[in-house]
Order: sequence, then structure tokens, then C-alpha cells
Amino acid sequence: MTISGSLRGRGRAAGAVALTATLALTATACGDDGTGASGAEGSGKGTITFWDNNGGVRTAIWQEIIKDFEAANPDIKVKYVPIPSEDVQSKYDTAIAGGGLPDVGGVGAAYLANMVAQNALDPVGERIKSSSLDGKLVPAMVDSVKSAGGRGDEMYSVPTSASNGVLYYRTDLFKAAGLPAPTTWDAFYTAAGKLTDAKNNKFGYTIRGGAGSIAQALDAMYGQSGITEFWNGDTTTVDDPKNVAALEKYVGLFKRTTPEADVNNDFKKMNAQFDTGTIGMMNHNLGSYTDHVKALGKDKFAGIPNPLGPGGTRVQVSNPVDGLGLFRTSENKAAAWKFIEFAASHQSNSKWNKSAGAIPANTDASKDAWIQEAEPTKLGAQALTDGSTKIVQLPYYLPDWNKISKSENEPNFQKVLLGAMSAKDFLGTLAKQLNEAQAEWKQQNKG
Repeated sequence: MTISGSLRGRGRAAGAVALTATLALTATACGDDGTGASGAEGSGKGTITFWDNNGGVRTAIWQEIIKDFEAANPDIKVKYVPIPSEDVQSKYDTAIAGGGLPDVGGVGAAYLANMVAQNALDPVGERIKSSSLDGKLVPAMVDSVKSAGGRGDEMYSVPTSASNGVLYYRTDLFKAAGLPAPTTWDAFYTAAGKLTDAKNNKFGYTIRGGAGSIAQALDAMYGQSGITEFWNGDTTTVDDPKNVAALEKYVGLFKRTTPEADVNNDFKKMNAQFDTGTIGMMNHNLGSYTDHVKALGKDKFAGIPNPLGPGGTRVQVSNPVDGLGLFRTSENKAAAWKFIEFAASHQSNSKWNKSAGAIPANTDASKDAWIQEAEPTKLGAQALTDGSTKIVQLPYYLPDWNKISKSENEPNFQKVLLGAMSAKDFLGTLAKQLNEAQAEWKQQNKG
């Protein structure tokens, strides 16, 4: 059993010993013989447990897919467990340490490497080759999950969907103010100012200051700076002076053209504010498209990829590909795999992604008519595939990525918004942590 580089910084040695002991106990409790083998294929019948990694938000569509699956496979029952997206990695980590992992679970690329490092998932590449999914998964998404797993050419999740960063804007408010669409960063900043009337609780933009703030800030930085690579050799570009200047300008919107309460904003709060009619623009991803349609209708808002940056180039950071993982400790992997194969098939994958407004991983689903009718999804798919957008690939393969980009730096970003920390110091701290994590990852994976 291998422990990877997610143990870093203070207490590294003690933490490694403690985690090794915990994993050893967990392996014993799960029937592991000490060689890393665990679980069983099982009968292909009975009950399996599925953890939804965006529980609550996607519960209804998963329940529909599960109903379809159980109708097609009457000998299998699926126990559905909704886990809120903000809690899912900690839930997995707790279950890895103490037992109780599901048979199947939604796995985002942002924390995939951490789970692979803890030996929680079975590889699925060979299963795909001998299944109906062979040749039916979008190659770019396959490459993405391979990279995010950090184990070379092996796959540890079956990709189901991809998202893309979207700048949503209220077309009705823009029209009333005589403003052009925010297709450039200059137009974005002009609109943020002109749509703000703080006395009447109207603001041009809502900024993400709470959970999930780092990736959104990086998107704004790289989009403005025009830098297209996350690494220069093994040194990150996040603290490049151009990125520092871009972040300074971006955080300068806080309290000036955004609500002061935005310092605690997560995506749910941003969506709620945007959909009430008091906010002119917000950045999120394709996942909130259907919510905006329900609240506003298609005629009051639009969504576009990042505004154009220097020289007319559009730059965005990568969004993690979502997928389904087969857990090593499952005692009924045959039934669990049937569920994964069904969920990633044409009809189910299309149904799920249409509900979420996301980009399907199944190549047949990606050709379905609804994508052309959902403008942000169509533009997002084009941005990822037609070369019109430069994508900065975030290092999801680092086991520490999610920890660095969340628990270790979201509080610091709030300090930047509140003026208690400079953008330069914030990015310098972030860069130091990333460079150390990259060096450790390379050391552990050399040869």
C-alpha cells in the first residue's frame, strides 16, 4: 500500500506514520490481505451503495437514472447517498481511514489524485476496454482523468461530464443600461461599475469569496494576464507579476461593485443573488445554467466563456472532469461496474448532462440536439475543443492540490479581499506551496 505526497509541511513524519497505521487498520477491517488486494467481484446481484458527490443539487436526476437502472437490472438495488460537494473529499477521507466506503462514488478530478494515493479506487481501464463504453468516451476527458490520477496511463474514474468557466450576465440589465456584452475585460470592468447602484442594492458583479474562491480567482487572473501555462519548468506561474496585477484589479471590485457580504460567498449564494435581479454579472460554470433558466428564463441572461484578454486571446483555467469511481473495498464490483457502465452510457449520460447543463463524456451523448439549444454549453464545448480558447491546465494530479486550493488558501483570499493581505503576498504563499508539492510529487514518481 503506497502513501503519496499528500503529507507535507509541519508534522509530515508523524502524519505519515499515523496515516500508515490508520490505513493498515482499515485494510485489515476490510479484509485486505496486506498486498493491496481487497473486495470481490461478487455475484453481480444484490445491493450496492452509490455516493453522489453533488448531493442535493443533482439528487433528482440521479434518482431518475437509478430508477431506470433498477428497471433494466431487477436483480440489483442501488442505495443512494447524497453528499454535498463541499463535504465530499472529507467524507471520502474519513471513510478511507475508518471504513464504510461505497461501492461506487462520484469522483471529481480535483481530489482524484488524493484518493488514488490512498489506494481507495480500482483502476477501470481494462473494464472499459471490454465494455460498451470502449471508444465511446471523449478523448480529451479520458486524458484529463488519466492526468488527474497521477499514475501514468491508468484510469481511476470513468469520466461522465466536463464543465467550463462561464461569465453569466443579465442581458436585460445590460440592454437597459445601453451596455455591450462583456466580451472583453475592459467591457467587463466598465459594466461592473455602470450597473452598480449600492444605495438601491444593485451591483454590477458578485465575487466568490467563500468556498471555491481560488479556482475562480485563478480563472480571472490568467484570463487577464494572457499567461497560458501553469508551470514554467517546475516553477508555477501563479505569482508572475502579470498575474499579481490582474488579481489586484479583480479584487478591487470587492465592496466597490459587489456586495460586502460576498466575502463569504459560495456558488449557492452567488446564484441566489444573480437570480433575484440585483446582480449584473457572475462567474461560475455550466453547472448553474439550468438554475438560471428556471429562475430567469432564457431571454434575461446569457453566458459566455471568459472575456477576451491581451491580443484578443481567450484564456481559461481547466475545470475538473467529473467521473464515477469503483471502490477497491467493494464486495460486489460486478454489480457496481454495471451501474457505472449504465450511468456513462448514451441515454443516461445525455440525460444527466442535460439536467446539469454540462458537457457529456459519452461521444454519442455529446452529439445530441439539446447541446445546440443550450448556448453556454455549446460555447463551453467549443472552447474546450476547437482551439479558440487557451486552457491553463491546473495540477489536479498533485495529491495536495485540493488542500492547497481550499483549506490552506481560501482564508488567505478572504484576507486579500478585506485588505489584510496583499495580492502579491497571497500569490507568493500559494506559489511556494505549489512548487514544494510539485517537487515532492516528481521525487515520488521518478523512474
